[in-house]
Amino acid sequence: MALKPQETLKEARDQLDLVMGFFARVDGKASVLLAINTGMLAVLASNAPPIRSMSLLSGLAAAFAILIIGGSLWFLYRAAFPVLSGGQPSLIFFREIANRTEARFVDDFIAQDDTARLKDLLGQVWRNSAVLKSKFDSVRSAFILMAIAIIPWVTALSIFSSQNSAIRATLLR
Repeated sequence: MALKPQETLKEARDQLDLVMGFFARVDGKASVLLAINTGMLAVLASNAPPIRSMSLLSGLAAAFAILIIGGSLWFLYRAAFPVLSGGQPSLIFFREIANRTEARFVDDFIAQDDTARLKDLLGQVWRNSAVLKSKFDSVRSAFILMAIAIIPWVTALSIFSSQNSAIRATLLR
């Protein structure tokens, strides 16, 4: 059963709203991962002995942890700043709207028929879904790298604490 034009437009708007609602979820997860990664780096840095007194094993473990956490941070950066190209000549996509004058946008929007509006809405559903997929994929990669970084991070902290009783006392509090 085919929907009437107004029902189809409503369905397309609902679909766009649904997709847009997922952005807050992925950004929330990215914020948590950023806090964890930053905390891991802070704990590692605050417990590290001077580089000259570091053993080779602890230095390698710390360097490996820093590199993996750095990779996780890179993916979080990609999630925070996804590629936003596309949407031409959309009357919904904010970048395309901003490229017009106010009067031209208003005139173009009013002149748009239901078929063109539906195509624009569905194009935005597709484009935002592609951006969202990229963000979720980046957050997933960041999470995996953060989880992998736990092993060399704990190893480095353990070696640091075994070499320094002040660190050991701080970690055991």
